[in-house]
Amino acid sequence: MDWIELDGSRGEGGGQILRTALSLSMITGIPFVIERIRAGRRKPGLLRQHLTAVQAAAAVCGAEVDGATTGSQGLCFKPGPVRGGDYRHAIGSAGSCTLVLQTVLPALWFADGPSTLRISGGTHNPAAPPADFLIRSWQPLIRRMGVTLDIRLLRHGFYPAGGGEMLASTAPVASWRSLHLNTRGDLRRQGAIGVVAGVPAEVARREMQRAASQLGVLDEELRVLPSNEGPGNVLLVVLDYPEVTEVFSVRGERGVPAERVADSAARAARLFRDSGAPIGEYLSDQLLLPMALSGQGSFTTQVLSSHLRTNCQVIEAFLPVRFAFEETDTRVRVSVAQENG
Repeated sequence: MDWIELDGSRGEGGGQILRTALSLSMITGIPFVIERIRAGRRKPGLLRQHLTAVQAAAAVCGAEVDGATTGSQGLCFKPGPVRGGDYRHAIGSAGSCTLVLQTVLPALWFADGPSTLRISGGTHNPAAPPADFLIRSWQPLIRRMGVTLDIRLLRHGFYPAGGGEMLASTAPVASWRSLHLNTRGDLRRQGAIGVVAGVPAEVARREMQRAASQLGVLDEELRVLPSNEGPGNVLLVVLDYPEVTEVFSVRGERGVPAERVADSAARAARLFRDSGAPIGEYLSDQLLLPMALSGQGSFTTQVLSSHLRTNCQVIEAFLPVRFAFEETDTRVRVSVAQENG
């Protein structure tokens, strides 16, 4: 069988190229080799969370792997059959649990039986979707495609300590349904969730109040966690529409005023709200793979990012599908169809 050769420096040169390749290699049975892994990042090569994704992928399909070491910029991955079962992996740092879950879950939709996947590490990280995003935004849309999926946040984990835990339960997909998200309907609810662990609750209150001053009335939820789950702070802004729920998060940091954290989250939420697009930049990228697996679908988003284009190219290398883009001044419509469709 021919191997697919990938260049990890393509586009933004991030870890998504590797994660998408792992998912699709497991599903299709096609082996791949990747060089220059995460060449566009400050610390290139495999970090702990990427290494855990490789190890988790290898575990569910009995893959032969070469190059799976911390810092490695090259990897060979030859998959075997995907097996259902109960899997548990620890990142061993504050690396993102959500990114590991999103790597392995698509393969388990093609397994020989139901599965559970428990990952420990970071749940609310910079530069990664927080657990709340997967549960509130991504999961409902994946379920609409015919996937059985239940994701739970068991324990919060913040950078740099980690210590969080997530549990996902899933099963093979019996019948895929296409997803088309080109309208979102009128805003039904907007809310703010202030999360603190080992940080004064007043910090979260100030963040939510500041966000409300910029976005209008918000349903507020204060989430005060045990101090041993911290220290940590994150502000989540939730916009709920009939067709989609979007979540915008900003992590609080020592020395950064609560008002600045709130301003950043509110700005992102306001830009999305005013755009009229049903899907935000980050959610759009995370819908590409399951949409391609269903064989067809479309969505309208705010921007055609380099990250999204690169992900489309990796998917097209493994699957007989093609993506199309229709751009206007303010939005872009992304659609996928089978090559012979």
